[in-house]
Amino acid sequence: MTAVSHASKKPKIDHPLNVIVATDCGSTTTKAILIERVGNEYRQTFRGEAPTTVEAPFEDVTRGVLNAMAEIEELSGRKILDGDKIITPCRDATTGVDIYISTSSAGGGLQMMVTGVVQNMTGESAQRAALGAGAIVIDVLASNDGRLPHEKIERIRTMRPDMILMSGGTDGGAVTHVVEMAEYIAAAEPRPRFGATYKLPLIYAGNKDAQGQVKKILGEKAALEMTDNIRPVLERENLAPARNKIHDLFLEHVMQQAPGYKKLIDMTGAPIMPTPAAVGVIMETIAKREHLNLIGVDIGGATTDVFSVFEGVFNRTVSANLGMSYSISNVLAEAGLANIMRWVPFTIDEQTLRNRIKNKMVRPTTVPQTLDELQIEQAIAREALRLALIHHKSLATGLKGVQQERTISDVFEQQTSGKTLIDMLKLDLIVGSGGILSHAPRRIQSMLMMVDAYEPLGFTRLSVDSIFMMPHLGVLSTIDEKAATDVFVRDCMVYLGTCIAPIGQGKDGERCADYGITFPDGMIVKDQLTFGELRLFPLALDQKAVMTMQPVKQVNLGAGPGTPVTREIQGGVVGLMLDGRGRPLQLPADHQARVAALTKWFKAVDLYPGSRDK
Repeated sequence: MTAVSHASKKPKIDHPLNVIVATDCGSTTTKAILIERVGNEYRQTFRGEAPTTVEAPFEDVTRGVLNAMAEIEELSGRKILDGDKIITPCRDATTGVDIYISTSSAGGGLQMMVTGVVQNMTGESAQRAALGAGAIVIDVLASNDGRLPHEKIERIRTMRPDMILMSGGTDGGAVTHVVEMAEYIAAAEPRPRFGATYKLPLIYAGNKDAQGQVKKILGEKAALEMTDNIRPVLERENLAPARNKIHDLFLEHVMQQAPGYKKLIDMTGAPIMPTPAAVGVIMETIAKREHLNLIGVDIGGATTDVFSVFEGVFNRTVSANLGMSYSISNVLAEAGLANIMRWVPFTIDEQTLRNRIKNKMVRPTTVPQTLDELQIEQAIAREALRLALIHHKSLATGLKGVQQERTISDVFEQQTSGKTLIDMLKLDLIVGSGGILSHAPRRIQSMLMMVDAYEPLGFTRLSVDSIFMMPHLGVLSTIDEKAATDVFVRDCMVYLGTCIAPIGQGKDGERCADYGITFPDGMIVKDQLTFGELRLFPLALDQKAVMTMQPVKQVNLGAGPGTPVTREIQGGVVGLMLDGRGRPLQLPADHQARVAALTKWFKAVDLYPGSRDK
């Protein structure tokens, strides 16, 4: 079966889009939103949700979709459904919608295995291609990964991915290793996760000279698709053709096997996208439109996705073992108990903390009932966010294996050509999403969790997704970019404010920087920021202030040590945060001193109002 490229083509819409309904079919909840043109702009007007119905007893994903839409019907007074059919396009002012679109991660999302020749070169390029297409990469096989042939074959056989992406070699290079990997896959005879009767989709995006041999070996064993090499020459990655092919095969093979998806595909007016891919699309669209360097995070129950756009280069990673419910014990295992406990502002014994974490894993839908529980959960979130960013930095790199001009200082710093693209000093915006950030009881809690975990440098804006509608807007942006960006800016993004964090360290109480803030009403505040201090100034969402800061000689604000900086600052629902705790952030080693420091910081920003001193 030859794939028709959906992902790379915009669907032709021959009528104006005034009313749009979009759904995101998640693993537990299907979320629907209604978007309407109000005057000259688009706004998100109503939302509904219902349990996802991909599993027994319903085994039909469209039931949950129709239930979520029925809630929108009830709230909006607009007739959208005619039995099990969506009325499209609009018939009049209160009947029908112009288009229905959807994303999905039901059924555990898209699980892929990727192969390359050299693990940190073509193996990593293949991983970036799969992650950018919204997949969870369950393993990376490479000729040099240290596994014996029989171990590779056994691994392919037992993992049961939804799809395999094969890469390897530059065009015109040696074909031996690529052919060898094809033989391992053929020997394993891999079976897909869903649908025992069909062949596993396999994309070959390696050395074009090996296409013939790969076809000969795997043509009968898998649903084989050929596409352009993802690393045609050592100096360049070409990920788009492979990503588009992954989207196509996701729709045509994987989605067709999940219960009810054939019906859902017929209902939508544009190709269904994997949820993370749609979030990536809207992040990329906004970064391009606003000329921003940004980092976005979606922290869920089972996984944490990190997205970044730096100098126009998009990357996504998924930490499949870092989440706030199903995989909360993995956060404990990976971060270590001491790293979680360092964020807890009271004394708690180790066993009690372990028991609380295990309870959350056993009952993933519970929400904290006491302040202690909330503080523990937010401490764990800081570590999950921190670890996911470290993982992201390791994959969002320049191309490894490429000869770059190096200076003497590079040689001393032992830098490789696979240097991370994530430069926190050039970062303009952090976007947080997922329950723990979007639904924190106070917005300042979301802001401080991200500041503590990411340690932004210099001047950085922070924001959260109000109700997690980024997937809906990502798929919408492929049809109508204006509608998607209108809703993103006006209804989706909640700007928290700006964090100003001088780089450098000093003793608590010592002078870090002198500053002057000119507020919109003309009021000027001049003061000194000392090390170990956190300060918060109200500055409303639509307001700007001018900040002048003179750091001490060993402290840098981005212009160099001791160099003064003047910048215009954007406000937000939290305001302007001055972080004098030093970079890198180091918490006191002594337990009592650490609890005292946390208590001081949390009080300074009114993080948990009314909390008792312990």
